Amino acid sequence: QVQLVESGGGLVQAGGSLRLSCAASGRTFSRYAMGWFRQAPGKEREFVSAISRSAGVTTYYASSVKGRFTISRDNAKNTVYLQMNSLKPEDTAVYYCAADFQVYSDYVRPSSYDYEYWGQGTQVTVSS
Repeated sequence: QVQLVESGGGLVQAGGSLRLSCAASGRTFSRYAMGWFRQAPGKEREFVSAISRSAGVTTYYASSVKGRFTISRDNAKNTVYLQMNSLKPEDTAVYYCAADFQVYSDYVRPSSYDYEYWGQGTQVTVSS
């Protein structure tokens, strides 16, 4: 069992930055690839970014955030981060982190159906 708690959301002006954190419980954090997803009002949940079990081996981004967002993880702290720069109003959403148990250390998956554990979400609002 993995419990995930997101933090770092808030209200920011367009062009600003936020860093989201997701703290995981348990001693098996390094066995999970981690992902960030978001859901805007009236829209389906969508993939944002993912990182492999081994920090820095594989990262993957949605085209809408590539070049602006950076995912990272610290397995010693059981934490995954999402640095969001050059924020746009269309980035407004509830952001969720999720954990995907992985046998392979360099593998990530972008489908939400592959993630077993989810956090409660943190609201990000970008004003124009």
